[in-house]
Amino acid sequence: MLTVTNLSFSYKKGKKAHKVFDRLNITFERGLNIVLGPNGAGKSTLLKAIFGLLDYEGNISYEGKSVTSMNTEDKINLISYLPQMDVDISTLTVLEMVILGRLPELGHRISNEDLDIVMGRLESLNIASLAARNFSELSGGQKKLVFIAQTLVRNPKVILLDEPVNSLDLQKQLELCQLLQKIADHQNVDIIVVLHDINLAARYAQNIVVIDERGSVYSSGQPREVINPNMLKEVYGVIANLTYDEKGIPTVSPVCSIRKV
Repeated sequence: MLTVTNLSFSYKKGKKAHKVFDRLNITFERGLNIVLGPNGAGKSTLLKAIFGLLDYEGNISYEGKSVTSMNTEDKINLISYLPQMDVDISTLTVLEMVILGRLPELGHRISNEDLDIVMGRLESLNIASLAARNFSELSGGQKKLVFIAQTLVRNPKVILLDEPVNSLDLQKQLELCQLLQKIADHQNVDIIVVLHDINLAARYAQNIVVIDERGSVYSSGQPREVINPNMLKEVYGVIANLTYDEKGIPTVSPVCSIRKV
């Protein structure tokens, strides 16, 4: 499991510094973890810190080994990270784009095993028919799925995804979450996903971490434990109704903001 210990980080603008985290402690569980919280809570910053893109204080470890002190090569082999990003122009095909995700494992030639892994990921995301298409010709949602496939073909131990369902239609959102759940369950991979959609998190997460606007952990645990009227009011500032299906999965129906407009 991945553990964040006494994580402190501030963004500096000129002489001023904006503190995002102050001695933050999180223990992520095995499987599919989803991070929730309002805008500005530091969710994306947390993923950047875990991947080693920020100069933070504290320690991040995985299975007792310090990720903070790992060299870049070992960290890249351990963790795969997909930030919020879009590339509009590329002369590569979809197949070539996804093969790039295998770069650390590629030899002098692309093997049949590499091609099988890449095509398997494209098929699991229902975009195998796009393999020969030029990446720049795709829609925003299709491009997002290509980036996700590129992230998944590395076979890392930890996968970090920042808002992966953005620009995807409802069917593809559900399929992606089902795939992530399947990967976590059957391939011994720990996944940490930042989402805004509380109902998607409730349905698919094995563990939810809620970060409040101060950059602190408000609560963590299974969806039914974490998603409740008090959390929605105190963290998100909304009044909402909750219903539960036959499996006990909560569904949030927002009613109104607690602020007067």
